[in-house]
Amino acid sequence: MGKHKAYKKSTSDYVQKNEKTAVKAKKHLGQHFLKDENVAKKIGDTLSLEGYKNVIEIGPGMGVLTKYILEKDLDIVAMDLDSESIAYLNNNFQLEHNEALRKSKSFKVLEADFLKFDLSTLFTEEQFAITGNFPYNISSQIVFKTIENRDRIPEFTGMFQKEVAKRICEKEGSKAYGILSVLTQAFYNAEYLFSVSPDVFNPPPKVDSGVLRLIRKENYTLPCKEKLFFTVVKTAFGQRRKTLRNSLKTLQLTDDIKVLEILNKRPEQLSVDQFIDLTLLIQKSQS
Repeated sequence: MGKHKAYKKSTSDYVQKNEKTAVKAKKHLGQHFLKDENVAKKIGDTLSLEGYKNVIEIGPGMGVLTKYILEKDLDIVAMDLDSESIAYLNNNFQLEHNEALRKSKSFKVLEADFLKFDLSTLFTEEQFAITGNFPYNISSQIVFKTIENRDRIPEFTGMFQKEVAKRICEKEGSKAYGILSVLTQAFYNAEYLFSVSPDVFNPPPKVDSGVLRLIRKENYTLPCKEKLFFTVVKTAFGQRRKTLRNSLKTLQLTDDIKVLEILNKRPEQLSVDQFIDLTLLIQKSQS
């Protein structure tokens, strides 16, 4: 306990005494640096550590969350597009200087764009989790890339704009329920964990934030064609005010599909399982 407190104090003191070396938040990168230690620790504790021994932290900034992940028995990659953040982390988070205080097996700082990075080059094809205080301007894209790589990502936790986090976890019947909700929940169990106010960031964003956790489903293989499923969901919500009978016209539905009662509903009324069942029906009618 004493060592843990000393580590946090020394890191904080470094930033305060060397303000010229502190990283400046860049608007074009959507940076809002978390400054609340309690919130950072809570996010770090969202990792269950079940089914993996590796983690990628996206957008570590000045490492307020990083130091809590370093307490865990994990191989860690901190990935940031900001070269200034990378330099800061390399200068202040060298593991050899904190050997007695960390449990992580390895720590690597990587300057890269997560959305463009080839994830197959990390962790020798092993499973890994993703966490972070995500840049809000690309947070949905980060989720979509996670879905694309779900075979290797059993868990995903982190901070989003509250509205987006709620949308990801929302169930059918809500106006917030949409493409992101259905596609995420088709493969992951989504849980909204807690909200975060703007005043714990520097600079403070204009919106509230929210932390969520995604746990990959035990059976995350769809019984229908994945590409068709994605098409059905995106087409349906592309005209969400219309009934499915009207919004799905472009899919050239057969007559036996057109008469189904479910097509009288709007897309936000269908559960994930109902979207899968509908895709299966369309798939069979096209074969």
